[in-house]
Amino acid sequence: MTKPIKLIALDMDGTLLNPALEISKRNKAAIQEALNQGIQVVLSTGRGMDTCYPYAQDLNLQTFLITANGGEVWTMEKELLQRKLLSANIVEDLNQITKEKGVRRWMISTEKVFQEDEIVNIHDYQWLKFGCASENPEKLREVQERLMEWEELELTNSLPTNIEINPKGVSKANALDFLCERTGISMEEIMAVGDSLNDMKMIQKVGVGVAMGNAQDVIKEAANAVTFSNIEDGVGKAIEKFALK
Repeated sequence: MTKPIKLIALDMDGTLLNPALEISKRNKAAIQEALNQGIQVVLSTGRGMDTCYPYAQDLNLQTFLITANGGEVWTMEKELLQRKLLSANIVEDLNQITKEKGVRRWMISTEKVFQEDEIVNIHDYQWLKFGCASENPEKLREVQERLMEWEELELTNSLPTNIEINPKGVSKANALDFLCERTGISMEEIMAVGDSLNDMKMIQKVGVGVAMGNAQDVIKEAANAVTFSNIEDGVGKAIEKFALK
């Protein structure tokens, strides 16, 4: 018998959000009911703070936000509790390698997201995450193999067609561990829902790990349960089933 759920950690893209990047009525209603029952709801996303916060406000969330795959932890009052950075030198090298391999790339700094066509002096910013993407699996595999030689990197994805790069040890699971220490909630009292490799560790570590119906197969295999897809109110249905009294 699992413990009652006290905190729900939700991935956003491919999970909470539908393909139009909206939150369905059923998902909203289930989250509201969880809040009414005293359950904390935390967005746990690969997004940066700027593109995550408006959704948290819309949902009337009260406590914490996990952004950049766990690279930052914030309060809803926008107090920064934890931040883990990639060195500018590493970001420079990542930029060079991905450029050579001909894959699309983007970089998340503490201030904004930069796309590949933007000119930026890398040493002028602090960096949270680097991403690259390609519909060519061979190109992506070559980049992955090259990056796996670097011990200081944490590699995941948010889609099968991309690679997301954080500093070693950064994960949504470790960010949840940090929140457990702060709140007194245990990992067994957390439910986490996600669809991609950047959700894997939190889904494995919490009391109830739920994979979306549209999740990558390895995530479904690692999860305690599989819910419906992100176009079928999968998050709302999972909250109703596993968290609400």
